[in-house]
Amino acid sequence: MSSHAIAEPQTPHPEESTTTTTDQPPIFSPDNRWKPWLLIALNILFLLAGQSAAVLLTKFYFNNGGKSKWMASLMQTAGFPLLYLPLLFFPSFNKQSPSSSNNITHYVVYFSLGCLLGIDNFMYTVGVKPLSISTYSLLCASQLVFNAIFSVVINCKKLGILTLNSIIFITVSASMVAIHPDSSETKRDEKNPVRKNEHTIGFISTVGASAGYALLLSLTQFSFDKILKKDTFSVVFEMQIYTSLVSSFVCLLGLFLSLEFMDLKSEMEKFDEGKVIYVVSLIGIALAWQICTVGVVGLIYLVSSLFSNVVSMLSLPFVPVVGVLLYKEKMDAIKVLAMLFTLWGFASYIYQQYLDDKKSKKKESQEIEASKSEV
Repeated sequence: MSSHAIAEPQTPHPEESTTTTTDQPPIFSPDNRWKPWLLIALNILFLLAGQSAAVLLTKFYFNNGGKSKWMASLMQTAGFPLLYLPLLFFPSFNKQSPSSSNNITHYVVYFSLGCLLGIDNFMYTVGVKPLSISTYSLLCASQLVFNAIFSVVINCKKLGILTLNSIIFITVSASMVAIHPDSSETKRDEKNPVRKNEHTIGFISTVGASAGYALLLSLTQFSFDKILKKDTFSVVFEMQIYTSLVSSFVCLLGLFLSLEFMDLKSEMEKFDEGKVIYVVSLIGIALAWQICTVGVVGLIYLVSSLFSNVVSMLSLPFVPVVGVLLYKEKMDAIKVLAMLFTLWGFASYIYQQYLDDKKSKKKESQEIEASKSEV
């Protein structure tokens, strides 16, 4: 469910804001004020559509005879060369000043984050295989809880009362889903039974993946603030490419070491919907994740990484509804209540971030005014 290397933001310092502004392309000129909003709307569509489609296609892959968890994980980042396509349509992005990527420290950062991303993608895949779409999506919302924890520990952010409120409600929601037996998972097709231990592993993997991705976000922001020193388009794009490359190699290595690659031919031949649909589903997963990533990178650059994170979580409460419509999953009273708790926790988290951002901007403007008065 990951959107790959999105940073949990902190408001930049005045001098960093100047750097970011000068790095923006001509579309932000006064004569083209409508274009940023058009691009923002387009990137939101990319992110939400890509993320939702990728999760649903992954579930389709497993429901119809797909078994390779490492292959499904690999598809989450293997399409990263497609990220270069937006540069063909917006060449002004490619004229940005390059980052100082010759620093060996930068490559160490990319490698470390890429390895974490690859392992995290695998854990998400282990979770989505045995769990229903509705259960999986509700558990993924626990990422907000871990976001709050790691942002305090790593990024030194204060924990607001509304964030605590969101932690409580989302934790209760995840607990309800964990202890409540899911008829969608126990009454599966006889060819693919889901045992109790598989459900437990799926639950632990999904929550663990949510924690791992929250850690990835905080470490990415820490890298931007302390090591890379800026989050311009070129730096964000470069980090996305390198981390996706490393993540793909990690999953490819896992595919061979686990010997799952030996069963791929048999898996394709036995796929319920046929060989062609098997290949199309895997290509669709890779394409959907890269469409999502284009939206992620675009929103980080056009607005902020906070906004990108918030949008990436918007689909979580609504994917269960799609699961009910497409996969005939049962949405009982417990799941509905858990979804409402998740929505309330999600709204509390967003509003707290809005208040923090507003307070930070007010403080920043006061500091600027104070410095002007001193001059």
